Amino acid sequence: MDVERLFAELADWSDQHDVPVETHRYGPLSDHEADLRLPPDAAPRGIAVVIHGGFWRAQYGRETTRALCADLALRGWASWNVEYRRVGTGGGVPATLDDIAAALRHLDEVRPVGDVPLLVLGHSAGGHLALWAAGTRPVAAVVSLGGVCDLTEAARLGIGDGAALDFVGGTPEQRPELYDLADPARRLPSGSPALIVHGTDDDRVPPELSRRYAQAAHEAGDPCQLLELEDVGHFEVIDPRTATWSTIVQGFEVVVKMG
Repeated sequence: MDVERLFAELADWSDQHDVPVETHRYGPLSDHEADLRLPPDAAPRGIAVVIHGGFWRAQYGRETTRALCADLALRGWASWNVEYRRVGTGGGVPATLDDIAAALRHLDEVRPVGDVPLLVLGHSAGGHLALWAAGTRPVAAVVSLGGVCDLTEAARLGIGDGAALDFVGGTPEQRPELYDLADPARRLPSGSPALIVHGTDDDRVPPELSRRYAQAAHEAGDPCQLLELEDVGHFEVIDPRTATWSTIVQGFEVVVKMG
């Protein structure tokens, strides 16, 4: 897949479908920003904290999940599209984790609605961060889309040209305390319902990482659903133009209601 072309198409789609955006600063650094979108015609059904992917590296930012957030608004969901420090902009463990926690705390201060469900959703490396965040506070549901759910196994496999090693700053044997801190698979149970989504044709993040996490979550007592999507790759799961995305939305809405 031509990723740059896809993101250009999604940017064009967003230009046509997006709703007004409020950009908030949740900290002092340039990456400490998050975009708040509200449904145009009604009170939100819930708020989705959205965390973009990119193997925790500076090349990609929250513009990659802009289309997803615009679509959520059209479906009645508010969204909080979070930027954070990545490897190359001062990120890594624990700085990136600190940013995600700070963004969630700031959302608590500016939330525009009352008692509605809070969902945390992330793609790829953002799936890892979403699962980690759900282990720090109770949420109505957490959704991982093609996520790096098992950081230790990702490091062992060397996915993303050693992305997990760069993010943590070493191997699990060299930095065990940082993997204990950052790996959601080591921090179970989280206590939050989870929907783990992975395409069977994902060539960036192996589906086995999601399978491993879902099994471990079940064994730890967490409510966790694994949704494997046949003939789906790594990026269809964040493309609101696809039937795949509609299936994901239906799935997490069911999990939120059950929670």
